[in-house]
Amino acid sequence: MNRDNDKGKVLINRSLILGIGKFLLFIVIIARLYYLQVYQADKYKTLADENRISTRLLVPPRGIIYDRHLELLATNRQNFQALMVAEQAPNVQATLDAFKKIMPLSEAEEEKIKKDLRKNRSFVPIKIKDNLTWDEVAKIQLNAPDLPGIFIDEGLSRYYPYGEKMAHIIGYVSSVSDTDVKDDPLLEVPGFKIGKAGIEKLYEKKLRGKGGNLKLEVNAYGRIMKEIEKVEGIPGDRIELSIDARLQTKAYDLFGEESGAAILLNVNTGEILAFVSTPAYDPNVLSQGISTTEWKELSTNERHPLINKALSGLYSPGSTFKMITALAALEAGVISAQTRSFCAGKMMLGNHTFHCWKRFGHGYIDVVQALMHSCDIFFYETAQKVGINKIAEIARSFGLGKKVNVGLENEKSGLIPDTEWKWQRFGESWQQGENLISGIGQGYILTTPIQLATMTARIANGGYEVVPTFKKADPAQQLNWRKINVSSANLGLVKQGMCDVVNVPGGTAYMSRFDFNGQQMCGKTGSAQVRRITMKERESGIIKQKDLPWKFRDHALFVAYAPAVDPKYAVGVVVEHGGSGSGVAAPIGKNLLLEALKLDATSEPVE
Repeated sequence: MNRDNDKGKVLINRSLILGIGKFLLFIVIIARLYYLQVYQADKYKTLADENRISTRLLVPPRGIIYDRHLELLATNRQNFQALMVAEQAPNVQATLDAFKKIMPLSEAEEEKIKKDLRKNRSFVPIKIKDNLTWDEVAKIQLNAPDLPGIFIDEGLSRYYPYGEKMAHIIGYVSSVSDTDVKDDPLLEVPGFKIGKAGIEKLYEKKLRGKGGNLKLEVNAYGRIMKEIEKVEGIPGDRIELSIDARLQTKAYDLFGEESGAAILLNVNTGEILAFVSTPAYDPNVLSQGISTTEWKELSTNERHPLINKALSGLYSPGSTFKMITALAALEAGVISAQTRSFCAGKMMLGNHTFHCWKRFGHGYIDVVQALMHSCDIFFYETAQKVGINKIAEIARSFGLGKKVNVGLENEKSGLIPDTEWKWQRFGESWQQGENLISGIGQGYILTTPIQLATMTARIANGGYEVVPTFKKADPAQQLNWRKINVSSANLGLVKQGMCDVVNVPGGTAYMSRFDFNGQQMCGKTGSAQVRRITMKERESGIIKQKDLPWKFRDHALFVAYAPAVDPKYAVGVVVEHGGSGSGVAAPIGKNLLLEALKLDATSEPVE
């Protein structure tokens, strides 16, 4: 009996302990629920919302680029795209095959579509074709019953109204690559495009704008249920350039089928009004993406349409350098306005003969006449007197042999050699014969077209270190360019020689003279040899440029400014393998300057 009582007490105690345990467990659960549902309510509400709400970046409209008169140079236009949602197409391949009957797809395009379909969920829209015309949109809509899963979407794409005429200024946009720095969430957006060249690249961050946000409610599978909130982004900044679209178009058209570059500057402000490198590419094509075959055609073209020759083209300046040689000698005091040399058509230095372009020579000639007739012998002798170091000093002060730094990519420095450079480069001393050929802009000397335009602008404005820029000048801002340390009288002699080149019979650019409302042009022609003329060829007769293969013809150069009195514009022109500075390059420079003066005379002047 006692044993039964003991068992009962044990059971009661155990039940009591179990009950207390259950009660305590219940209290813990209640406390935990209170902690989670009340104390931590805000935290878990946020986590739940994050699972339910999807935030997406909205791409802002890219900034517009204008010329100085607010002419559109780069803008955005309506872009119709054909998109496909795979889950809405019972048979994706059959739908693509039906689409190809309406609109061709290359193998590369089709492969990319299939790759995108594999990478993304079945409800995510995939681009099939973009930049559709109205006719193409109509075809797709007309055949919609045969194209399940395909629909038309409207967006924005970059458009360049002037095409290749502005290509090497404006550049183009293209898709973000793996090598692009991802410093902005926008760069992670599929298909987002950024500036890859030109102004588009230079002002990328300003043109890009700031992304907006779109909040969407999605289900557990990520499907959009409804739009919750939309915050528009900030459009990119507008950019106004110094370029005048009318002068740019004129410059490009003047080249025709020729290859080369031309730059037109305001000599007082440095504003670049025209900046041409030809042939060029169509930025609209590169922005949309081109095939490997098309890219190969561009990159292997012997006239190099992808290279910005205005900044990256390196050319011997030829006789356009003679103003520098003359000014260096005048500044050094080794010649004066009265110094006369005799040109017999050739001169000897040691056992080497140096020839003038005029076989039987120019006779007695002074510095102004030497510039006018472009006498090689005068400048051989002058360079021998002054030496390369003084020539290099003057050349650099007028903008040669160093980058102008307008902000565009791949600009070359060029080369202005001196005795120290040669010793460091080759471990050799400078030779007298190298003075002679340097005096006529040959030998080691290399310049870019924009440097030649800069040199001419600094001569024209009286020796002020104006710097080229694509920024439109502020009329209210006073520009204080540093004065180059050269005599105004000596600079005046050089300018007189340039004016006689164009306006006096016998000048090498006399055929390109003009008189517009009493305004004239001053300039200097040049031809840069790309091959050596042998003694045998000189004796039998030098082969005419037109009879040589294109790549063996001389480069044609011309630099000029206008008006002759109170100059406003300067131009530098290089025509690759053009043969003749006076016959090919000078007419381009003349007509570009004349166009600028004519526009000044209209109701819409070039400021």
